[in-house]
Amino acid sequence: MWKFKEFNRLTTFELFKIYKLRVDTFVVEQQCAYPEIDDKDLQAIHIFDWEDDNVLSYARLIIDDQQLHIGRVIVAQSARGNGAGRILMEKVLSYIKTHHAHTPMHLQGQAHLHDFYASYGFKAVSDVYLEDIIPHIDMERPAFKVSNQF
Repeated sequence: MWKFKEFNRLTTFELFKIYKLRVDTFVVEQQCAYPEIDDKDLQAIHIFDWEDDNVLSYARLIIDDQQLHIGRVIVAQSARGNGAGRILMEKVLSYIKTHHAHTPMHLQGQAHLHDFYASYGFKAVSDVYLEDIIPHIDMERPAFKVSNQF
């Protein structure tokens, strides 16, 4: 079941499972020793696939006046290889199109996923750089609708 929740709407169990997946993947699997839990979670929309009391895929969406920031895009090891990442991105973009269609998007993706994000209209806006020893690239996508405001 897909869930779209603000931080204060998450149950403690959902939050635990989200943090567990993020730490298991970004800190343990990818061996990046950094503080995975940050203040941005407090203002984010948390988008996740919840099945059998587990988070199978997850992303967070941070909204500011200028852009939507898509981050922490992740698929659990048990759900990889069957299109779960594509479904996640489709859910994220569908949410944005419904609720924030006039706002452009930004993400900092791992460089090996450049073509994946490009398939959704994202374009590289930086060179590849290292973040926590992993090559990353900044990418942006225009808003779904252009505002007619002058």
